[in-house]
Amino acid sequence: MVSLPSFVLAVSVAFATAAPGSFRGHTVVVEEVKESLQQTMQAMLQGQGSMSKQLEDIEKSIWQTYQSLPKNEAGHIGSRAVRYLVHNYFAKEHGWLIKGLEPHGHQDNMSEVHEVSILQDKAPLLVESLLEARRSDRGLSLTDAVAMIATLERLIVDEASTLLRVAYTLNSFSPSQELQESELHEVLTSYLVLFEMGQKANLNSKDVHRALKARAASVSHNWPFLVEFEYDALHNYLFASKNKRNPFVSESFAFEDALRIVETLTGGYGKWQNTECQQMKSELMDMDEEGKGIIPLHKFYSQPENADYHFTESQEYLDKVGALQQTARGSAYVRIANYMTGPSNCIASSSYYSVCCLNECEVLMNELESHVLAPSASPQRLLGLARNLSSATVDAPRQLPNVMEEKLHAIAARHDGEVPLHGRLFAQWMHHAFPHECPYPHIAEDTSILTPTHWMDQKIVVSKTEREELVELSTTPKAPEDLVLDWSEEEVLAAHQTPKSTWSKSFSGSLRFVMQLGLLLGLLRMVLGKWELLGFSRGKKTADLPF
Repeated sequence: MVSLPSFVLAVSVAFATAAPGSFRGHTVVVEEVKESLQQTMQAMLQGQGSMSKQLEDIEKSIWQTYQSLPKNEAGHIGSRAVRYLVHNYFAKEHGWLIKGLEPHGHQDNMSEVHEVSILQDKAPLLVESLLEARRSDRGLSLTDAVAMIATLERLIVDEASTLLRVAYTLNSFSPSQELQESELHEVLTSYLVLFEMGQKANLNSKDVHRALKARAASVSHNWPFLVEFEYDALHNYLFASKNKRNPFVSESFAFEDALRIVETLTGGYGKWQNTECQQMKSELMDMDEEGKGIIPLHKFYSQPENADYHFTESQEYLDKVGALQQTARGSAYVRIANYMTGPSNCIASSSYYSVCCLNECEVLMNELESHVLAPSASPQRLLGLARNLSSATVDAPRQLPNVMEEKLHAIAARHDGEVPLHGRLFAQWMHHAFPHECPYPHIAEDTSILTPTHWMDQKIVVSKTEREELVELSTTPKAPEDLVLDWSEEEVLAAHQTPKSTWSKSFSGSLRFVMQLGLLLGLLRMVLGKWELLGFSRGKKTADLPF
C-alpha cells in the first residue's frame, strides 16, 4: 500500500538499515535422528498426528476447485490446472503470492509449479517428478495435489525458524533458553517486525532493532493491532496445549513452543492484515459514487490531508497492472478491484512469497465451483447461480442487466454452448457482475510487472505536487453508460491444458513417494532443529536467511 505505508516501513525511515547478514546454525549426524524420523514417517503414513490434519484441511479446501478443473479420463489434472489450483489455495488460505506462481496476466505462456523457487531450492526431487508428469501429460490426482501443496506449505513455514532465531538474537536471547511470557512477547513481536519489513530488515544491529520497535510503539496506529495479533496467537497456543503443561510450575517457553506459535502467525498473517486492506477498499468505495467499481483518476489523487489513506501510485504503474481504465474521450478511471490486488498492496515479502491483499473474487469463484463441479456450465445455469451469489457489496438475489445475459450466451457460443469457468472471458463477465471484488482480466505485456519484486527499484509514487497538477488538469465527466461493460473479446483458457488419459500406476506411486519424501524432508529439518538446541553438534554451517 503506497498510500499509508506499513507501520514498520514508515518508522524505519528514521534508521539506517544495514545489508542483511547471516545467522549461524548447527548440523548433526543424520543417523542420530534416524529413529525419530522413522517414527514420524510411520505416523504420517498411518494418518496420525497434525500432519494428517493438515492433509485433511488441504483436501477440504481444494476439493471443489479440483472437481471443477479439466481432467483426463482417469480424473487427473494437467500442469496448468495444477498451477491454478496451487495459486488459488495459497492466495485464498494465506494471502500468499508464491514466487514462481505469480499472476499469469492472462497469457498463454505462463509459469508452472515446477518453477516455484522454493521447490527448486529445497525439493529438487519433487521438481523432477513434476517435470516428468508434465512431459508425459499424465496429470496429477487429488491425493498427489494435496501432498504437493502440503510439501510446499511445510517448506515455506519451516523458513520461519531461521528468522525466529534472528528475533531471539536481536533480543539478546539464545534459542536454547527457556523464556518467560513477557520475553516471548518481545521475541514474537520482533519476528513480525522482521517478517513485515522483508528485505529491508536490519538483521544485525540490536540497537537499531530496539529503537525501531520503540518508535513504532510510540507513533504507529497499527502497532497495537500487531501486538494484539501476536498476543492472541500466544494465548491460543497456551489454551490448545493446556493439557500438556504443568499448572504448578512457572510458565516458560522453549524454542519449539515459539516456533509453533510462529507457524500460526505466518499462516494467519495474510488474513489478519487483510483487515487493513478492507479499510482501504472502503475508502476507495466512498469515492465510487455510481457503484461501478471505478473511480475518476482525479478523485483517486485528491484525498484530503486528514484521510487515512493517500493513494500515490503513478499512472504508468496503474496502467501496467491493469488498474487504469481509459475511455475514448480521454477520461481515466481507477479499477478498485485491480488496484486492491496489485503488487503495491503486498505488505510482507520473503525470498519465496509475498503477503498481499486477499482476492475476494476467488471466494466467489470457489462458490460457483462448488455448485458446478465441472470445468464448464451452460449460461442459464451460471446466470441462475450468479443471481443468487452475494458478496460484501452485492446483495442476493438480484436481477442482472440483459446485456450481461447476452454476453454470457456469446461466451457459450464460442465454446460449443458451454461457458468455461476458468477462461478470461468469464473472468471478465465476473468483473462486471462483481466490480468491487473481481479484477478486470487485463492482458499484461510482461507478467513480471504483476510481481512486487518488479517494482522494488522503480519509482511508482507520484509526488504531492504532481498529484495536484493532475487533479487540476482532470475533468469530472460522468461515466458513460457503457463504461461498465468495457469489453474485450480475447479469450485465454488458463487451466485448460487437458492431459492425456494414460496414467501409469507405478509413476503415480513414485510421485506420491517423492512428495511424501518432500514432506519428510521438512519434518527432518524440524527434528534436526530439536537436536541443535541440545548442543550435540560440534560443527557449524552457515544457514541462508529467508529474506
